[in-house]
This record gives sequence, structure tokens and C-alpha cells, in this order.
Amino acid sequence: MIARITGKVTEKGQNHLIIDVGGLHYEVFIPSAVMQRIEESIAQDGAVSLITYHYHHVEPSRSTPVLVGFLNEVEKEFFQTFITVSGIGPRAALKALNKPISLIARAIDESDIEFLKTLPGIGQQRAREIIAKLQNKVGKFGLIRDGSGRAELPLKKDIEEEAIEVLMQLQYKKPEALAMIKKAVERSAAIETTEELLNEVYKQRKSR
Repeated sequence: MIARITGKVTEKGQNHLIIDVGGLHYEVFIPSAVMQRIEESIAQDGAVSLITYHYHHVEPSRSTPVLVGFLNEVEKEFFQTFITVSGIGPRAALKALNKPISLIARAIDESDIEFLKTLPGIGQQRAREIIAKLQNKVGKFGLIRDGSGRAELPLKKDIEEEAIEVLMQLQYKKPEALAMIKKAVERSAAIETTEELLNEVYKQRKSR
């Protein structure tokens, strides 16, 4: 399983990169939401490092390995969460994710069917299924500051510490993250997981 790829970009298409890794050229497909920001991560010499999702596209007569690239683990996690919706596979998700992930996450959280219908390949019924499956599970993705740098998830720790690290890696300053966590805990004493805590942070920022 290929989890990360580092090499030199030799070709850039509308939705893919060709990356030279020691003389082997890999085609890596990139969701439009990520491709819009890819230039900031390509060095002057063309070098790039991407987190990858590796799967096999199965057809009646063949099975083709496919790499999907992301700038950070948070983007990959959203992609993996998105494809848990029935009827949305990796290929459909690649096509659909053409707007900033934070906006898509907010639309899911707010049951914004009209926004989700603007995503390629997503009709009204599929939008309803996305909301039914993912609502209240994507709060931390709504906190992404799209256009920012790398945001890898930390190791498991105390939930408040873990939530603070996630917020900092989403480009929030530590004092800001601490204040958001404090307010979230004050608002809901029943929080038991990091995911619930980040969802509460998202809700309080949304209600401003």
C-alpha cells in the first residue's frame, strides 16, 4: 500500500500529476479542491510530497491500481469519510470534491442540499444521503483554513490536548485554540471524545 509519494512533478494535468520517483513515473489523481492549492506545495525544482490514498479500480476484465493525492492527512481523512456514503466511491469523490473541503463540510453540517447539488455528480437524492450519513461527523473539517499548509493529525492523547493540536495544525494560534476549547467545554459538559469536542468548537464558531 502506497501511503505517501515524494518526487519531481514532470507533468500537470487538470486533475492529475505525473511524479518521477527515481525514474519511475507515477500518475496521481488530485481532487479539484486540492489541485487549486497544489502550486504552494511544489518546490522550485519541481519536488513535491503528497499523502496518498491507494485503491484498485476493478473492471470486468482488469484491476487498475489508482493513487489519489492530498496535501495533508486531514484532507485524506475527509475523502475517506466522504466515500463511506453509499454509492460514492473513490472515483465519484474525486469528481465531486471541487470546492474547498471546509465549505463542503459546513454544507453537510447545515443540511445545505442546494450547495451539495452544485458538486459534480451529486443530485438531490445523493445530497440527502450524504447529509444523513455524515451530519454531525464532519465538524473538524469545517474548521480547515483552506489554503493553509500541512495539517497532520496527532497521536491519541487527552482529548483536550489532542483537539488543541488539531486546531493548531489547522493553522489556529495556540491561545486561540485554547480559548475555543475552553468555551466548548463550558458549553457542553457531556463531551467524551475529541471528535465531539471539535464538533462543539465548530458549532460555537458557526453561531457567531
